[in-house]
Amino acid sequence: MRALSPSLVRKVEAVPTHEENMQMPPELVHWNPERPAFKGRIGERYAPKRPLNNFGDLLGPVIARELLRRADIEPDNNQTSGRVITVGSILHFCKTGDTVWGTGRNGKIADKRHKFKTLDVRAVRGPVTRAFLQSRGVDAPPIYGDPGLLVGHLWERDQLATGHRRSDYRVLPNFHDFHEVTGRLSPRTVDPRHDLWKVIGQIAASELIVGSSLHGIIVAESLGIPARLVQPATETLHKYEDYYRGTGREKFTPAPDKKTALKWGGEPLPDYDPQPLLDAFPYDRWKH
Repeated sequence: MRALSPSLVRKVEAVPTHEENMQMPPELVHWNPERPAFKGRIGERYAPKRPLNNFGDLLGPVIARELLRRADIEPDNNQTSGRVITVGSILHFCKTGDTVWGTGRNGKIADKRHKFKTLDVRAVRGPVTRAFLQSRGVDAPPIYGDPGLLVGHLWERDQLATGHRRSDYRVLPNFHDFHEVTGRLSPRTVDPRHDLWKVIGQIAASELIVGSSLHGIIVAESLGIPARLVQPATETLHKYEDYYRGTGREKFTPAPDKKTALKWGGEPLPDYDPQPLLDAFPYDRWKH
């Protein structure tokens, strides 16, 4: 990973708390559905619901607010300049006129569910998403990168890892796949639905990340930590291809299982320059 200019990187006094980051302004669109608090028929019908809190889907507003803070812009001042869509495979959430920064398409979502006609696209996750937008007549510049790649440039690895046990590797599955490993849980298995900063801290305290969590891979690589995709049980490879190609890697090799992933080690780290993604951030949506 290439270094940012010194003016864009500085040490923060403290990592924000989970509670602080849950107070997101409405224009920073992200995915965090409510699910039943308990399993089974009773849970579906009667139990209270709670947010899923998949850590990767919470990253967008956190990173956007940090960039705004560093630019001395108050993110809650603006309520009139539309919506900004950030991290995640949530392109189908877009409405005509929305601003897109680092978003990706969900390959499982049918074309007809994308209702927008025009978008203000500043950056997309990768060339797969860009090609889809272009096929619909939406202009999208070749500026690539999931904003999760900025974690390692906004916060220091050692600081994030403070208070977490060091490990030679950790397993971080996609939340859809988490039930597949619940019978084989170990201290090295990370639940992606835990507190955002706890998950990031566990990644930072690891020497290798393996699993099907895309943002587990992205955050690890942003911190200079090798990562290896384990073939997901419920996901297509669409979003992974988009990410890898967006960071200059046309080929990647998912491991069939954890054992093989540990044997292979991580994919080569990307030679990724984050400056174009940073320059594309829509600060103007908050400036009057």
